[in-house]
Amino acid sequence: MEKVDSESPAPAAPTTAAEVDIGSVEKHANDKMLQHSHDADEALKAFSGLEGERIEVDEATNKRLLSIIDRHMMPLMCLVYGMNYLDKTTLSYASVMGIKTDIGLTGDQYQWLGSLFYFGYLAWEYPTARLLQRMPLGKYSAACIIIWGCILCCFAAVKNYSGAIAIRFFLGVFEAAVTPGFALLTSQWYTKREQGSRVGIWFSFNGWGQIFGGLVAYGIAVGVRKHGSAIEPWKIVFLVTGLLTKEDWTLAVARVRVNQQGIGNKHFKPYQLKEALVDPMTWAFFFYAVVADIPNGGITNFFSQLIVSFGYTQEQSLLYGVPGGAVEVVALIINGYLGDRFGQRLLCSSGGLMCAIVGMVLIVALPLSNNVGRLIGYYMTQASPTPFVALLSLVSSNVAGYTKKTTVAAFYLIGYCVGNIIGPQVFRPEDAPRYVPAEITIIVCWGVCLLDLYFICWWYRRQNAKKAEARADPSYVRLENQEWLDLTDTENPEFEYTL
Repeated sequence: MEKVDSESPAPAAPTTAAEVDIGSVEKHANDKMLQHSHDADEALKAFSGLEGERIEVDEATNKRLLSIIDRHMMPLMCLVYGMNYLDKTTLSYASVMGIKTDIGLTGDQYQWLGSLFYFGYLAWEYPTARLLQRMPLGKYSAACIIIWGCILCCFAAVKNYSGAIAIRFFLGVFEAAVTPGFALLTSQWYTKREQGSRVGIWFSFNGWGQIFGGLVAYGIAVGVRKHGSAIEPWKIVFLVTGLLTKEDWTLAVARVRVNQQGIGNKHFKPYQLKEALVDPMTWAFFFYAVVADIPNGGITNFFSQLIVSFGYTQEQSLLYGVPGGAVEVVALIINGYLGDRFGQRLLCSSGGLMCAIVGMVLIVALPLSNNVGRLIGYYMTQASPTPFVALLSLVSSNVAGYTKKTTVAAFYLIGYCVGNIIGPQVFRPEDAPRYVPAEITIIVCWGVCLLDLYFICWWYRRQNAKKAEARADPSYVRLENQEWLDLTDTENPEFEYTL
């Protein structure tokens, strides 16, 4: 590591090149500096006492820090996220293990149990986004995770539909902090070139959760069939289921300077909320989440029943769902690696969605006698989350200004909730066992998602070109510590969007 003197900024003349108001940036940034970092990013605390010096992190130090961060953070995030998804799939396993009869579900009540989780998630998503900004990120997330685990175990005590409604709603409330919290943690500790693969890794534990959950559920079902059980098998499913030194902390913060977005700011800024609401990308992300998660909400809650519709037994459906999780794991990890390796997260992720579309077409088009072919089609659909995860990583990489980032993350996950609420409702009881209308709806949704994905890619390319034009203007001068001033991505001409 070496320290080099930073240059003092010269007065800048305003320009209005390419939708980037440099004069506005200068005024806003200088106002921040006059406030002695009170309104700037938390990262400036790491550099107290180092005025006039700029820390450069050499390659060896960078690798050492990355190894420490990966070793301490990734295992915990992966484990929690795997259990997070297992929570969602337990209802699908329970659906073929007797829960409908035991708690007296009739008509479309099972569909509503699938949706009610997301009503709780939806109701608490924006409040939890604000709390993630105001409170210590790690402690608040940990508290929500612990409470969520306790509530999940309570499902085993459910006696009726009303009790199941309450449990599912509050599961959604306390799970609402997990995904946005992890997205924020990833943006704080990893550079842009590292974020896509890391988000892909911890999100891939959805697939590991499905693998683990399917094997556990199958083992329980077989064991109960052979030896009996004191309680119903679906209840067993619900029951089973200090990082761096001061110097390293400073270096770790300096390491992510290249992100041009700091590591956090606890002050709510109305202008950033307004900017998020008028940014086309906020709504493109929201639209994608809604449309993509209609299929997700349906498949997550009905995949066991879908496999049964292929001609397999209920017990076999628990085991045969396992490879679907493996497909998701492989697709997400490969996509995350290739997206970061070639700087094309969006285009790489679209391959997974195309694979899923082909898989669903196979399910619809193949004759009922072709059980194996339709099962392979189901496995192919499990590559569908790759664009959702890529866009989640872009919330980390492409949205700057902490109030704006938490707002966009909240809207993205509100869209996720809306889609998952709608999803189970497209699987109508009268369409069982084939659910053809639901399958056709899924194909249409994924086709629309592809178009949205390509629009987002086009928009970011266009904005990067305009920012490059603004920086090339002779009157442009980069501000000192500009990356730590909690500027938004549109305010900061140095900010480049990841594709």
